[in-house]
Amino acid sequence: MSAPLRFDGKVVLVTGAGNGLGREYALCFAERGASVVVNDLGGNFKGEGKSSRAADVVVEEIRAKGGKAVPNYDSVEEGEKLVKTALENFGRIDIIVNNAGILRDRSFARISDQDWDLIHKVHLRGSFQVTRAAWPHMKKNNYGRIIMVTSAAGIYGNFGQANYSAAKLGLLGLGNTLAIEGKKNNIFCNTIAPMAGSRMTETVLPPDIVEALKPEYVSPLVLYLCHESCTENGSLFECGAGWIGQLRWERTQGAVCREAGRKMTPEDVRDNWDKISDFRNSTHPKSSMESSAYMMNVLKDLDTKLSASLPSSPEKGGMDIEAAKAHQAPPSQFSYTERDVILYALGVGSSTKEPDYLKFLFEGAGDFCVLPSFAVIPAFSSQTGMMVGGLPGFQIDLTKVLHGEQYTEVYKLLPTKATLTSKSRVVDILDKGSGAVLIVNVDTFDENNEKVAFNQFSTFVVGAGKFGGKRNSDEAKPTANPPKRPPDASISEKTSVDQAALYRLSGDRNPLHIDPSFAAMGGFAEPILHGLCSYGYATRHVLRQYCNNDVSKFKAIKVRFSKPVLPGQTIQTDMWKDGSRVYFQCKVLENGNISLSGSYIDLNEGGAPVISQAPSSLASDALFNDMAQRAASQPELAKKINAVFLFEITKDKKVAAKWTADMKTAGGVYKGGPKQGKADCTLTIDDQALIDMAAGKLDGQTAFMKGILKLKGNMMLAQKLGDLLKPGATASPSTKSSSGPSLLSDGLFEEMAKRAKSQPDVAKKINAIFLFEITKDGKPAAKWTADMKTGGGIYRGEPKQGKADCTLTIDDKNMVDMATGKLNGQTAFMKGLLKLKGNMMLAQKLGSLFGEASKL
Repeated sequence: MSAPLRFDGKVVLVTGAGNGLGREYALCFAERGASVVVNDLGGNFKGEGKSSRAADVVVEEIRAKGGKAVPNYDSVEEGEKLVKTALENFGRIDIIVNNAGILRDRSFARISDQDWDLIHKVHLRGSFQVTRAAWPHMKKNNYGRIIMVTSAAGIYGNFGQANYSAAKLGLLGLGNTLAIEGKKNNIFCNTIAPMAGSRMTETVLPPDIVEALKPEYVSPLVLYLCHESCTENGSLFECGAGWIGQLRWERTQGAVCREAGRKMTPEDVRDNWDKISDFRNSTHPKSSMESSAYMMNVLKDLDTKLSASLPSSPEKGGMDIEAAKAHQAPPSQFSYTERDVILYALGVGSSTKEPDYLKFLFEGAGDFCVLPSFAVIPAFSSQTGMMVGGLPGFQIDLTKVLHGEQYTEVYKLLPTKATLTSKSRVVDILDKGSGAVLIVNVDTFDENNEKVAFNQFSTFVVGAGKFGGKRNSDEAKPTANPPKRPPDASISEKTSVDQAALYRLSGDRNPLHIDPSFAAMGGFAEPILHGLCSYGYATRHVLRQYCNNDVSKFKAIKVRFSKPVLPGQTIQTDMWKDGSRVYFQCKVLENGNISLSGSYIDLNEGGAPVISQAPSSLASDALFNDMAQRAASQPELAKKINAVFLFEITKDKKVAAKWTADMKTAGGVYKGGPKQGKADCTLTIDDQALIDMAAGKLDGQTAFMKGILKLKGNMMLAQKLGDLLKPGATASPSTKSSSGPSLLSDGLFEEMAKRAKSQPDVAKKINAIFLFEITKDGKPAAKWTADMKTGGGIYRGEPKQGKADCTLTIDDKNMVDMATGKLNGQTAFMKGLLKLKGNMMLAQKLGSLFGEASKL
């Protein structure tokens, strides 16, 4: 086995090394013996702001592992300062990785001068300045390795990135020239186009893809190209997910479009276009000299005719799948307002008969939002436009098209009004014998070019099969059958006889859904309901049953359209919940037909409690009636509290009732959700637990810390409820006091103290003293010591023996969130929410003290 590649004695400068790829490069070089200058300005991915934290964290990480590194916080536009840091600390500079970059994505028409200039200053000018400053030192040492970082956008272009693409392709040209000029001095320059998860790619890629494209799958290429044993020079590589490919220029044989003694015309170009664009016998020029030499040789004999080039043969049956897949449909825009959102909600059966549905039907509702299934509407418009416009290699008879399957995934909450851009492409065409299945993917982006949704349409084209193609595709999102047990829940809902007439106003104007004569031509006795309308019904049913109509819980839906539903028929959605996936099927009660099969909805983790379908008498009803009387007889309470509270009362872990305490608009205390505005604070608690808390048998803070009481919204408002529940009662997890101000984290530390006392092995495992400096509103509010070294235990105040090995400074609420797993400790540290002093590595030992839920 060959020796490992080492960089002992070499000095490496990595720009933009505070995060993502840059951080990975710096760590890897240091691990293999190099001295590293970690440069990072510390701003965000748009180039805004400045901080030393990003570079410092990476440097400390390298030093903690025994490596050598120093930070640099200068902008790459000041290249000399970066190189000076290397020279002053390590005496030389051998390797540069020009990794620093920012994004200012805008469509071409909206790019400002600042957007254009800033991108070029950081990417192109910054790489030039840093490399120019290091160039004479590399020439003097007769050694240098330089990496330029381009991107797929620079190589191929990308919508909304004209500024970025131009700068990135400029880096390729710069790198190619440096490779030529530096070769005689043993200075090699190569260019990479990496695809990896970073602060920039996470704005345009789904989270699961970002996770898969780890930086450690790119860094090995960079290290090899920078090693003294590597002689590669002036090359371009694409890489990501462990795959590496080298790119090169390719040119057709071309055609001579003029004859001696005759003027060349545009018609000559037109008539030779097939030859001009035929890559079958292409060449690969490696330099400008090769490029011009080939052209001069061709032009020596203008009378020589190149052999005719035949177009590529289509597949059997006139189907050219590759041509269809290669087709780039123009992006389509879809603008909508609150009116369209409401119209869609009505089209899929939303009704004012249900109070919770006000959020989908009234733009003035405080929690007005968009049903997630609406994400199919802009995508439907895009893929329909592509099919109507025609696909090369695949002729579509729109009268023979059936919607077979649908998949929709939502990446962020849909705005209530917006202009969205969708990009459609054919990813496969399947041969099903009696027809062909066209699989179309549609990505939808908002005005900031952030991806909001993905849709996949599987469309069956009757009579287009038997062309000799494959029957299945890895591109298709699979369906899934429900578990073999009775449904966990079912919801039945009768559609309106005008349901199809209403739904079609959201964009699908196919006369099959409204014109009896057209429906008859398709073999139907009457117009049928849109499959995507049933899909909307199913979405609502799952949201109601398992998400308490919280649209943020919705992630994705997949359905197969099996049988039609007629307007006026009843849709029954049978549901099976398994973890975060809800399997379902929709059935027409009037005839027993399964209309949607193989279907499921994936939920985001932490879904809302299930709503009980059966009303029940609750012990807390009397308490709320008493609260209503108290609120009516003591008007000063409303002035004192000045907030709207929503109580979600559970029984057997299901929401059994809702009560509102409106102390802001004088609405009083009543059963149901808020009638005006939205709740400032929502409390979810068991029926008996609320009685115990109001009676003083259960402390509010304890209830919160143990998960018996859950709070959403402005949690601090809950402390105002004591007088309303019962004079002197405690409803807030922050009202319990000891010395100093009352804090949410007080109960946490008390629980920690109990755990430490009951589990002496924890102290032995941790063997350190921690000081927690708790802040509130940016000011010091309390100090707690966790003495796991001298047996002092956990107590309020500073250490009584010795001094703290590690000091943690954190806000009161963030401390609770971190201990309960809502806030990741590493994320808190990187964002500056958690500050550490002393032996920072000890902090990782605290998880066992906080309990199993801890993410610290």
